[in-house]
Amino acid sequence: MSSSATVSAIVPARDEEATIAQAVTSLAAQPEIAEILVVNDQSSDRTAAILNELAGSVPQLRVLETGQLPDGWVGKNYAVSLGAARATGDWLLFTDADAVHLPDSTARALADAAASGAALVSYSPEQETRTWWERAVIPFIYTRLAQQFSFEEVNDARSPAAAANGQYLLIRRDAYEAVGGHRNVCGQVLEDVALARHVKQAGYALHFALGQGIARVRMYRSFAALWQGWTKNLFPLMGGSLGAVARELLSVVPWIPLVVILLAPLHRILPALGLVLLAGRHAAYAAVLRRNHFPISRILYYVPAVALYSAALVASAWRYARGRVVWKGREYQVGAPGR
Repeated sequence: MSSSATVSAIVPARDEEATIAQAVTSLAAQPEIAEILVVNDQSSDRTAAILNELAGSVPQLRVLETGQLPDGWVGKNYAVSLGAARATGDWLLFTDADAVHLPDSTARALADAAASGAALVSYSPEQETRTWWERAVIPFIYTRLAQQFSFEEVNDARSPAAAANGQYLLIRRDAYEAVGGHRNVCGQVLEDVALARHVKQAGYALHFALGQGIARVRMYRSFAALWQGWTKNLFPLMGGSLGAVARELLSVVPWIPLVVILLAPLHRILPALGLVLLAGRHAAYAAVLRRNHFPISRILYYVPAVALYSAALVASAWRYARGRVVWKGREYQVGAPGR
């Protein structure tokens, strides 16, 4: 890879006043990023005003506006497609407005691309969690995603598995254009996974990995946003069928310990046995947390994590069965679940 390769960062922003300044300044600190295109997607808060203020001190920053959302497009996909059309870099970095890019992260991503020969490099960023419900839900979901989308399989050219995380997705421009870019996934709620699938099917290599030292995000600042976000995404992420949902619930809910505890009136040893079995599930979760670089202390949230995750998965399946999901004030039509 040429050492003179340039990167264009593309950031969709819809009502991101709490995070956009930090995202832009962290991108501006990356020497490899020649331009930062923030696409203001009809924000109703102070996002536009903050971007105007930043434009005076961040020479790489260019602010675009979306206008009316065309039929058949998801808002984020349309916004980033406008940014990509105006970008000039050899590489396009699609990233979210709540992502903080850590020092030398772009250089590391380009080095990983060169070492692996990948045309698309994506990371699962570090997750910042401050409230109890973030500490319960976010680590649990990401450990489930790590099982659903194995890094080893995604990075194996012989495997059809493909995945990416839209919080940090770096793609070579020629590969992006060859697969039709975001036009080809315009109506996809999980556009990152869909784009990665197209890239791999076209014969390009993927590099997908944990994002320790790459970027840090705090995905949701309210429980309502967390619930809306995951009920939008969980069903397709976990297989997109009712059978897949059933298998996931059978896997994650500690059915045997719960049944043993419920049968406590039958024998005095059953409560103790149930608690021992539940402790075993806690221990298994601790091992998974460690493997995915989450604090072991999150084990304390195991029971509420299972409950909230299961409820969100069922709610997500219900929304897909109804054919509609909602995100940031917009309603999108989605396909009915398979069996």
